[in-house]
Amino acid sequence: MEGKELKKSDFYYDLPEELIAQDPLERRSSSRLLVLDKNTGEFRHDHFESITGLLHRGDCLVINNTKVIPARLIGTRTVDSENVPKGFVAPKEGAVEVFLLKRIDGNRWECIVKPGKKLREGAKVRFGNGELTAEVEEVKDDGNRIVRFDYDGIFEEVLDRLGEMPLPPYITHELKDKNRYQTVYAKYEGSVAAPTAGLHFTTELLEKIREKGVDIAEVTLHVGLGTFRPVKEENILDHHMHSEFYIVTPEAADMINNCKKNGGRVICVGTTSCRTIESAADENGTVIPGSADTEIFIYPGYKFKVLDCLITNFHLPESTLIMLVSALAGREHVLKAYAAAVQERYRFFSFGDAMFITDSIG
Repeated sequence: MEGKELKKSDFYYDLPEELIAQDPLERRSSSRLLVLDKNTGEFRHDHFESITGLLHRGDCLVINNTKVIPARLIGTRTVDSENVPKGFVAPKEGAVEVFLLKRIDGNRWECIVKPGKKLREGAKVRFGNGELTAEVEEVKDDGNRIVRFDYDGIFEEVLDRLGEMPLPPYITHELKDKNRYQTVYAKYEGSVAAPTAGLHFTTELLEKIREKGVDIAEVTLHVGLGTFRPVKEENILDHHMHSEFYIVTPEAADMINNCKKNGGRVICVGTTSCRTIESAADENGTVIPGSADTEIFIYPGYKFKVLDCLITNFHLPESTLIMLVSALAGREHVLKAYAAAVQERYRFFSFGDAMFITDSIG
């Protein structure tokens, strides 16, 4: 599609609502797997537990070890009736939602709040039995709030007790086990959405992959709510990507660079791992260790510097994520494979089935 205007509608496909997976499977690795040849568009159906056989000795699997925080807080706006001016009626207390986006420093966070009209500057909120309270310090131009929290002890522990997992809006079922929205290798807290391609892996499956002679490089990218932000502009080049913070350690960079040097394939687990290494690479395709914010937007015409293959889920129509996989495998190939997945009743999105975009389906 290089050389022509890229339209949002070019990445649309029809998805019956009943194919949106509402619950995780009982066993992580029992999901289905569509294996797609990025060069020819040929594909076949498999099961995720077969992924070990599709990896080669000398390959490097890149995983994102971020950990999702229970970022959704439901609280009550508190009212200081004593300070209401004479002649005015004190506003009523009411239920509000505060969604943590990004830590500014210490106990101050950038948040999304609902309903916004109830939480203007100076508004105060109580959560649970009052062990956590908050005050809105600033209303930003985009409507987000800077919120200061007060609590005793460790914030993460308080949040674990009071917060809810920030499931995507298309999942309406209640999540019974918080750990099912975490990868088995999640380490560093900071995401408000899971790197969902990693949800298919078990510790046993990862051990089998290591035993085969495949290196596993861990990077960190804290996934932001912008993952769910729809593309509103018809010309996708007018879309502005959200910023996300990533870390690539020297050990991970060495592992990936040695794999490339020795002729192995770099296989990313998920679009977040892909965006991390592509952001950290120089023009020669060498991954440079370090940390930074990235707003990288990958769409057809992009030349991958490091990534060779991708393990990923099935993504929303017209999303930046389906644009990324189209950059790797070609829009026509991807949409044809998606149509087959719909026909075969695959499960879609966060708790759904997986796709392996590779250089040969074998």
